[in-house]
Amino acid sequence: MIVDTIATDLARSATQIPGLLGAYEIVRADSFEWLAKAEPCSIHAVVTDPPYGVLEYTPRELEKMKNGKGGVWRIPPSFDGYQRKPLPRFTVLRMEDRIILRSFFKRLAERLFPVAVPGAHVFIATNPLVSHLVYEPFVAAGFEKRGEIIRVVHTLRGGDRPKNAHDEFADVTVMPKSCWEPWGLFRKPCEGRVQDNLRQWKTGGLRRISAKEPFKDLIYSSPARGLEKKIAPHPSLKPQSFMRRIVAASLPLGEGVILDPFMGSGSTIAAAAACGLRSMGIEISPEFFEMAEKAVPRLARLSEKDLGSNGSQI
Repeated sequence: MIVDTIATDLARSATQIPGLLGAYEIVRADSFEWLAKAEPCSIHAVVTDPPYGVLEYTPRELEKMKNGKGGVWRIPPSFDGYQRKPLPRFTVLRMEDRIILRSFFKRLAERLFPVAVPGAHVFIATNPLVSHLVYEPFVAAGFEKRGEIIRVVHTLRGGDRPKNAHDEFADVTVMPKSCWEPWGLFRKPCEGRVQDNLRQWKTGGLRRISAKEPFKDLIYSSPARGLEKKIAPHPSLKPQSFMRRIVAASLPLGEGVILDPFMGSGSTIAAAAACGLRSMGIEISPEFFEMAEKAVPRLARLSEKDLGSNGSQI
């Protein structure tokens, strides 16, 4: 169900997918404005892939990406008849872009801190080139850094010879080929011991894979493709096989609400619904919000067979 809210022309949808336990709510809004008005200590986990520097998601850059030419987005060539998805080129960021980027995450961390319950974990996707601009503001805001989740994924980033001098410097790579994606892991400090926090707030730890196997910080994950990309053609779509592992770990007792303040096409929300967990998604773009409305229930219903061998954890 969609209703318009007063004056601001924002949209909201609250749904529970038949056959699934995970109720979710999605809202079209500015996440910073939404967080400023959110009830303190109301969110039990955050799982998000933010728009880095905001630069690549400006209308101008998105238009260049769609046209396949120019701008921040690197348009990879096709391989074996498959057109690879565009990638943002963080190497082109200027100093002023980096300052804006750090300010963006400072503002985000400061808005998230009062909304999160004690012991709430934040999983935030980043990139090896700019992760320091994300991590430092979160620590400064009061979050504890609890490590990194290493998503082993092979993309077309890096590994290139010097531009316009490929033959002259045939044995030179300008920077390493990217084979992993870091996800920063932070926690709002617990009240007392972890066991006390778990009893009071249902947070403070991470849900194990099984009684014999803990959650691990290394996850093999191919890029989202095939049926998932057809359902949700978002330029930064994360695969369900990966997202379901993350959201399942984020609520140690399976209780509480997972927030994605930059929902995009809804991969976090769909993963939470598939795992039977409650979630809330915020998205400012009308285009991506409409995409998420349609994609979330379809992505959530995908079975392991549908997802195929799109990643495994060791």
